[in-house]
Amino acid sequence: LGAVIEFEAVTRVERDGKDFVVYTDEREIPCHSVILATGAKNRPLGVDKEEALVGAGVSYCATCDGAFFRGMPVAVVGGGDTAVSDALYLARFAERVYVVHRRDTLRATQVLQDAAKQEARIEFVLDSVPEDILGEEAVEGLRVKNKKTGESRVLTVKGIFVAVGTTPRSALVRDLVACDANGYIETDAHMRTSVPGVYAAGDVRVTPLRQVITAAADGAVAATMAVEYLMQQGTLPE
Repeated sequence: LGAVIEFEAVTRVERDGKDFVVYTDEREIPCHSVILATGAKNRPLGVDKEEALVGAGVSYCATCDGAFFRGMPVAVVGGGDTAVSDALYLARFAERVYVVHRRDTLRATQVLQDAAKQEARIEFVLDSVPEDILGEEAVEGLRVKNKKTGESRVLTVKGIFVAVGTTPRSALVRDLVACDANGYIETDAHMRTSVPGVYAAGDVRVTPLRQVITAAADGAVAATMAVEYLMQQGTLPE
């Protein structure tokens, strides 16, 4: 359809009247509409071997990778809704699910906490932080340290699911469009941001689910709405 794909690092996006200018490290690109699909990055644990063992036991998506650990012990790191929901999901497959949280109480909603506490396969490891990932070619365990006692414990697990939050890649446009307190871009159901002509799709926007399937759907909606906007403005190319 004539789409042109360019590989350049975008440094900022600015309004120019009703139009916009996308600045890259090489040039300025004027345009009538912009779709922001910069995504979000998972917050890492910051321990050795974490990055090296991604895909070999370390995962940031329980619904993506949980079934690979059927009948195996796993750990979930985090204490919010995502972490506890992940633990409940993994309990369907895993032999044992350890929930490691740095505080003595969880941040998840009470309904999720109650459900997790009733699940016999879930064990809570509170007041604890990840200290080291064991294994060379694949995860063989997770060493955690109790913050109050200083004691270390090794959890013999084959999978480690990190659920300590995500960070949206929205720094380029936080002065341009409205974002929530966490930096996610606010949109309506049509992917429209607070600025006419600017749309957001995928993990960078406020959304209850961050999955490839929902991001693709967002993109389809955003593209359709952007075309309608260009038609209304009389700027749709021939």
